[in-house]
Amino acid sequence: MELTIVIAVIAFGVVLWVGFKWHKKTQRAKLLQTTLTSEYIEILVSKVPLYSRLPHEMRTIMQGCINYFLAEKVFVGCNGFVITDEVRLTIAGNACLLVLNRNKRYFHGFESILVYPETYSAKQVRYDGLVETQGDSLRAGESWHRGPIVLAWSDVAYGSANAEDGHNVILHEFAHKLDEENKLMDGLPILREPADYKEWSAVLTKEYAEFLRRAEQGKNDVIDEYGSISAAEFFAVATESFFEKSRYMRKKLPKLYHQFETFYGLDPAGWEGEEDFSPPNAR
Repeated sequence: MELTIVIAVIAFGVVLWVGFKWHKKTQRAKLLQTTLTSEYIEILVSKVPLYSRLPHEMRTIMQGCINYFLAEKVFVGCNGFVITDEVRLTIAGNACLLVLNRNKRYFHGFESILVYPETYSAKQVRYDGLVETQGDSLRAGESWHRGPIVLAWSDVAYGSANAEDGHNVILHEFAHKLDEENKLMDGLPILREPADYKEWSAVLTKEYAEFLRRAEQGKNDVIDEYGSISAAEFFAVATESFFEKSRYMRKKLPKLYHQFETFYGLDPAGWEGEEDFSPPNAR
């Protein structure tokens, strides 16, 4: 009798689990196929210039991605900041570019997005051998490993509006989330195919070394020099340039551009509306 009860309980649990998974899958499919309201689209067009550069056939896909993102993520205002539709759409509209054509990977492993009104102060620990020092550091954003993303709205709004300067804190921090999907944040995200890793490793290793050399010589302007901190930061700032300085990146760093084109499954250099950013004597 007791065995029968145990089996029944297990069976009931399995049915509940299967039902839950089916419901989530159905809900997700519905969200991905639902377009945004005209009010939401107006916000995207106004606040996210990169959305307007997308080929028309990709905008519908993008809207479904944004719907799913907004349903899955929780936005939390900090220091009295009020979360509005403009805030949610600006963040989602930039973040979803990274997963628009990546086999529907939607930033697993975290839920919360914390938004401060301005650049905020965070504790920073530095080590010099065995000596530990602590201090405050001003931040525009950060991605906590296996935790939330934190953003400063002033930097979010400015970076989103200026879509050709290679500085976009949303793209940067959400690139870190893709980077950590393989359990580490090391500049090596999960690639599309096992065969891609050999070429990625060879190209990124060489490009990073050349980037460090250019930065040291003061001859770098394709990728923000913040990337010299680590391979993880290089991946994040290169992602910013890939979307915001795409034609210039393709022109000056074609091998690196190709790796990101393959990774993201997108070719933003071919989208409409981007200026051909080509400062003199630069690479």
